[in-house]
Amino acid sequence: MEAQVFVIDDDQAVRDSLGMLLKSMGQNARLFDSAQAFLDAWDAALTGCIVLDIRMPGMSGMELQQRLKSLRCTIPIIFVTGHGDVPMAVEAMHHGAFDFIQKPFRDQELLDRINHALTWDQEHRSEENRRRGVLERFHNLTPREREVMDCVVRGLANKVIAMDLDLSQRTVEIHRARVMEKMNARSLADLVRMSLLLNETI
Repeated sequence: MEAQVFVIDDDQAVRDSLGMLLKSMGQNARLFDSAQAFLDAWDAALTGCIVLDIRMPGMSGMELQQRLKSLRCTIPIIFVTGHGDVPMAVEAMHHGAFDFIQKPFRDQELLDRINHALTWDQEHRSEENRRRGVLERFHNLTPREREVMDCVVRGLANKVIAMDLDLSQRTVEIHRARVMEKMNARSLADLVRMSLLLNETI
């Protein structure tokens, strides 16, 4: 799905201004007048970034952030704040917000932050897809192949692995070859990187 910039602000003049700015820069912008309106349109496949007013009637920007967090939404959020809202914006950053910008702001400053958030979102999703692929391949290994993989990434030689697992060296070689093939690992270093990624995931 194409990346979009979701502008959520109850002030129509602000929404229209940001919408025109983003479209003039070739960005695909979608405008919402409330947090609830965005939630109603929420889809887990959405990508891009959210430009979110921190103070809105009804559900506030921070309340929306918490709702999206519970939905496992990883789209980066840039909060738009007034001067007195900076402590709230800092708190929002501690809860996972990507950035905040104070009013009044320069158009270029906001565009720079949006581009940074869009780049982060794209890279994050690429990393998540890679992590998911490695995990799926790991789950396709047999229990014995996982044991062999663990020994291999610890740098043990086939002869040592055979002794540790009470297998013949030839059997270890076969298992090792299957692990490399199933994990789509081109080298031992590649397999070690995958193992490190799995340790962060499992």
